[in-house]
Amino acid sequence: MKKKRQEMILSLIEEREIDTQDGLCEALRQAGFEVTQATVSRDIKELKLNKVTSENGRGRYVSGVKGKKPEDERNVTILREAVASIDEAGNLLVIKTASGMAMAVAAAVDGMDLPGIVGSIAGDDTIMCAVRTAEETGEVKKRLLRIIEGQG
Repeated sequence: MKKKRQEMILSLIEEREIDTQDGLCEALRQAGFEVTQATVSRDIKELKLNKVTSENGRGRYVSGVKGKKPEDERNVTILREAVASIDEAGNLLVIKTASGMAMAVAAAVDGMDLPGIVGSIAGDDTIMCAVRTAEETGEVKKRLLRIIEGQG
């Protein structure tokens, strides 16, 4: 039953933007599963689901099983170890890193496939990260800082 429920969770979050545990509980109930919020919470942890900001600005659960995982542990480790600061300049993020680490950090940021980020250019210790719009720059910065601080 657990395996089927967790497979259904992965299917549901792939086809819909579900942003809360309550929303996931309701979707599972509609699919014929009797669940509690505590069960869904455990499933989210076991499936290592992440919450990301979708293009419409709302949060949504995504799976690390299929496709890119926004907070791949290796990428998070690189960010935590190498990022010295993140600053905004219009629609650019200027990320300062430890000497020689900019390319690794840029690859980690690009590998996270975060909404809003168009691409990155790295030097030795500085990255220019292009964000789609100036309005999104602050949110992308906050998201990166939350990842670095371990708050996802």
